[in-house]
Amino acid sequence: MIAFSPTITCAASAPLPDPLVEPCTVTDGDTIRYGDERIRLLAIDAPEMGGRCRKGRQCVGGDPLASKVNLERAIENSPLWIIRLGEDRYGRTLADVRAGATSLSCHQIATGHAVYVDRWDDRHAISRTCPAANGQ
Repeated sequence: MIAFSPTITCAASAPLPDPLVEPCTVTDGDTIRYGDERIRLLAIDAPEMGGRCRKGRQCVGGDPLASKVNLERAIENSPLWIIRLGEDRYGRTLADVRAGATSLSCHQIATGHAVYVDRWDDRHAISRTCPAANGQ
C-alpha cells in the first residue's frame, strides 16, 4: 500500500457510496475503467499517452507513462469509491474517485502528474478539498 502525504489527503464532502468490489484498470493519468465504465477523473488533465494531442488542442506536457504508473500505484491495495457527477461529451463518467480518503484527482495534481483545470471542476468538488488545486 502506498503511503500518502497528509498534504494530499482530501476529506469527502458527502458520505461515500459502497466501495467498488471489482478491480479498476488505469487507461492513462486521468482515466480509469471499472468494468465497461470509462471514468474520467474530475478537474484534471494529464499528459496524453503516445503523445497524441488533437489538432487545435493545447495538451499538458510531461511523461504520460509516469502519470499512468503514478495513478496505478495510487489505486493499489486501496478500497476505491466513485462519486459520479455526470458524463463528458465522449460518454465517460465524470467522477471524483477516491482511494481510501484520498481523491485521485488531488493525488495526481499534488504529485505533479496532472494539472488542475478549473472549468472542468463540477461544483468545485476538487478545489474545495484539494490544497494542491489551489496552488498550496
